Amino acid sequence: MPVPVPRQRTEPLAAPGTPGAAGDLTLLVVEDDPAGALAVPELLDAAGTRVRIRTARNLTEAERLLTDDVHCVLVDLALPAPRAGDGDDPLAPLRHILRLAPRHAVLALAASADAELAAEAVRVGAQDHLFREELDGRVLSRAIRYAVERKRADVVQVKLAESRLRAQENARLERGLLPTPLLDGSDLRFAARYRPGRSRALLGGDFYDTVRTADGTVHAMIGDVCGHGPDEAALGVELRIAWRALTFAGLCGDELLSTLQQVLEHERESDEIFATLCTLDIAPDGRRAGLCLAGHPSPLIARHGRAAQLLPYEDGGPALGLLPRARWPRRQVDLGAAWSLLMYTDGLIEGRSAGPDSPRLGQEGMVDMINRQLATGLRGEALLDAAVTEVRSLNGGELTDDVAVLALERLEVAPGGVAGAGAGAVGLDARPECNRARG
Repeated sequence: MPVPVPRQRTEPLAAPGTPGAAGDLTLLVVEDDPAGALAVPELLDAAGTRVRIRTARNLTEAERLLTDDVHCVLVDLALPAPRAGDGDDPLAPLRHILRLAPRHAVLALAASADAELAAEAVRVGAQDHLFREELDGRVLSRAIRYAVERKRADVVQVKLAESRLRAQENARLERGLLPTPLLDGSDLRFAARYRPGRSRALLGGDFYDTVRTADGTVHAMIGDVCGHGPDEAALGVELRIAWRALTFAGLCGDELLSTLQQVLEHERESDEIFATLCTLDIAPDGRRAGLCLAGHPSPLIARHGRAAQLLPYEDGGPALGLLPRARWPRRQVDLGAAWSLLMYTDGLIEGRSAGPDSPRLGQEGMVDMINRQLATGLRGEALLDAAVTEVRSLNGGELTDDVAVLALERLEVAPGGVAGAGAGAVGLDARPECNRARG
């Protein structure tokens, strides 16, 4: 008599191997013995779980009956091989079922004389094996329940392993997208710290970079894409890479920022997305710099024997992406013989100054904090670590915004020494435009 095909359900089904709402299970038995031991339509185990039994007489019929409401498959290893070339493989029926039902629990049915074959079936992929001579309702119902739970645990373990691998790959990718400063030949010391606001992320919407061009000029940049998600992080990487390429191509100041704005306009997902930016180009002699601000807070400078202060800058332009025909004038700044520059994003200054309900730290609070830390002798990486740690402490916990901060330091040159590795190269013009990078 032909086996009726079960009606297709119209409601969404749980994943294979997941019991229904009442905890009932469905077993698909694949055996070609019409007088087999499983002649009843269902079983009831000791826990009261009903096991519905569906029978297929061959592997072709099993494929037709293997619907999503089946939780477990019991396959007889004595079945004929599914393909002519599989005749020498006693586990061919099992391998066929495992290919058909990779997410279902599978039990192997063997004769007690084939104990070694039954054990091999488990090694191949079955959750358990049963001996035909020992099969009864109690043994079968218990084996089904254990097989379903074991398969579910296996699936969870695989998903966890895949998740860990994806996380490791993402971490390697994000680390690879963080910048590596190119300062070979420069006497400037560089340090940076980066803390994305997203939980467990390595990359946020803040971005920075530092390179030295062939004429000896050191270019530094720091920016912030509005928002905190992965799209903003990706856009920040694009802007950083574009800045580096344009800088090496010789662009600077307004020309560079105008081109970056075009990149932003083409790459952003909506017209509301904008980015702030601060760029510095430090002359080869290390004593002067050109400064451009696009809606970004001004850098902090600390000169030998003097308190740190913000670089004066009143003529900055708007953030990139706000005004189509905006201009960004470049202002020259005298740095002096020895100095430390601190460039940062607003995550460093927008935290609270004394806990959740207090005013924001702000630029003035940040300047006071840095001066206290400089007075203790902190410099470079130690200074940045102390600054980020204190900002978190003042905020009363983790900062919700991305934080990027970088420091460039020039030590005082001894009398008669060379003022930087680029000394003697062409410096900045007195005009507002930048020098072109020279090959």
